[in-house]
Amino acid sequence: MRFSSKVEKCGLSPMRKFHPFAVAAREKGRSIYHLNIGQPDIETPKAYFDAVRSFDQSVLEYAPSGGVPELVAAVQKYYAALDMHYTAEEVLITTGGSEALQIALNCMIDDGDEIVIPEPFYPNYSTMVYTCGGTIRPVATCPEEGYHFATREKMERAINEKTRAILVTNPGNPTGTVLTAEEMQMLAQLAVEHDLFLIADEAYREFVYAGEVLQSFGSIEEAREHVIVIDTVSKRFSACGARVGCLLSHNKEFLDHAMKYCQCRLAVATLDQVAAAALYSVDESYFAAVREEYKRRRDTVVEGLKKIPGVICECPKGAFYLMAALPVDDADKFQQWLLEEFEDKGETVMFAPGEPFYGTPGKGKNEIRIAYVLQQEKLARAMELLALGIEAYNKR
Repeated sequence: MRFSSKVEKCGLSPMRKFHPFAVAAREKGRSIYHLNIGQPDIETPKAYFDAVRSFDQSVLEYAPSGGVPELVAAVQKYYAALDMHYTAEEVLITTGGSEALQIALNCMIDDGDEIVIPEPFYPNYSTMVYTCGGTIRPVATCPEEGYHFATREKMERAINEKTRAILVTNPGNPTGTVLTAEEMQMLAQLAVEHDLFLIADEAYREFVYAGEVLQSFGSIEEAREHVIVIDTVSKRFSACGARVGCLLSHNKEFLDHAMKYCQCRLAVATLDQVAAAALYSVDESYFAAVREEYKRRRDTVVEGLKKIPGVICECPKGAFYLMAALPVDDADKFQQWLLEEFEDKGETVMFAPGEPFYGTPGKGKNEIRIAYVLQQEKLARAMELLALGIEAYNKR
């Protein structure tokens, strides 16, 4: 039987592809420190579960395709506090940030079109772009330069007649980079000058560690018709299983097209939306405490990495990820070896190999992404295991 050429271009998620090897390792009695998936262990605010328990409608009905009114209103209030004012019609609730991205790309890509994305980038962007018939035009970075991409020269060089949008994650996944206000302004100006969409994936907006004011591309007034903001409760409220996100735009024509996809998939789960609305009732003290916890975890991982000879790693400024170059020949093979052959006191470690985070063939082969979502003592031990593993792997 024949399959779509679009799906055949797609690869498996580097965060999940080693799951069978992890299962086999556990069956051998090994404990694994999981640094591969951005699944926080921070407790989800109780407001979510309280809302579920108090839900008392006699029929669990379809929600409106654009989202239940109480969640839309909660999102509006959150953005208004950041001095961004969206009408209810300018907020579309989605099944996680992933669906928001997929809908946005479906609205703007035809076969052969290109999206400019700085690399390394979240690997699922590849699947989303390929299944729309598009291709990614990567903007190259490197670990030696801290994965910095936001210069006009670098970005403009990637734009051509096939370009439809610029897609950036800020703060960054997988690098943890945080754009300055000037860099954000420059990217917005490029989008306006070249008549492009600027898709801003801001899932990690709350997680910045130098006391910065929270920023969003949605606040850049001169680019209001060009900016599409992607958001989600998954990371901000440690509610990944809720699968509730949103799509925000001031561009009415874009929103009219996006609604076609929202209506096609009927609705986002009603109960999850009602519970997600309650999450927005938490106050700033929740975010402050979570930021401090992630900052401590970040510092633990960076300290551990800097003790390993040959590792190249810059201290990330946001999100809860970092990229590092390791002194190994192939991070993919190294990961498999760690799960199949290595253990210290019955323990091993798991990360996400870096190559699938790149659009340029061959890049990232010796790089990894670490999600610092475990408690500090576990992260310290994971760095010990990584150091021992590198030493043993290179001595084979």
